[in-house]
Amino acid sequence: MAFVLVGLIFGYVTFKALSFSRTVEVPSLYDKTLLEANEALNKAELYLKIEGEDYDTSVAPGRIIRQDVPPGRKVKEKRAIKVVISKGPRIDSVPLVINQSLEDAQSVLLQKGLEIGKVINVHSDSVEKGKVIAQNPGPDERLSDSVTVLVSLGPYETTYYCPDFLDKNISSARELAEKMGLVVETKGAGRIIASQLPKPGTLVKSGDKIYFEIREDTLIERFF
Repeated sequence: MAFVLVGLIFGYVTFKALSFSRTVEVPSLYDKTLLEANEALNKAELYLKIEGEDYDTSVAPGRIIRQDVPPGRKVKEKRAIKVVISKGPRIDSVPLVINQSLEDAQSVLLQKGLEIGKVINVHSDSVEKGKVIAQNPGPDERLSDSVTVLVSLGPYETTYYCPDFLDKNISSARELAEKMGLVVETKGAGRIIASQLPKPGTLVKSGDKIYFEIREDTLIERFF
């Protein structure tokens, strides 16, 4: 009986000890980055939970502006502490990002607490590939948290049958090839095309390379 009684008492004490978690003090997370806040909470046997974002004029974007449990309060360990992240100050207008690269546009908008919500890729003959053609909203339009941008894919690729440049003058051949959007590379010395790649009649498109091997012209070719 004595052994049974001792066992019951030991079991009860153990149960009570396991039933009640120890309490810990909540650290201040204000103006901390998520990494810094997570480290501070881990030390206190607590963990981080992001509840949302909000504008704030004094705290940089990405840092914590509020926590659901005030610092210094005692809570049970293993509890989640909810936080709100700063989006930076609310701006009055959207910055102009037209003619900037997509990467630069994202950087400019993030600095203003905005983000690119949608990217639409379109071909353009006038705007360099990878640069912003248009944006919505624009600087004078109603403010929005996200911006839609149109980004240039460059001009449409045009397909041609490669002309026969053999025995042609390199100057006139280069001029025609460049009008077709071909990139000319030459080998040798002289003014007359001795061979070409791709061969005449091969399908080529704008942006492709064409290789010319050139030679000196003869007296007859000079005369004519």
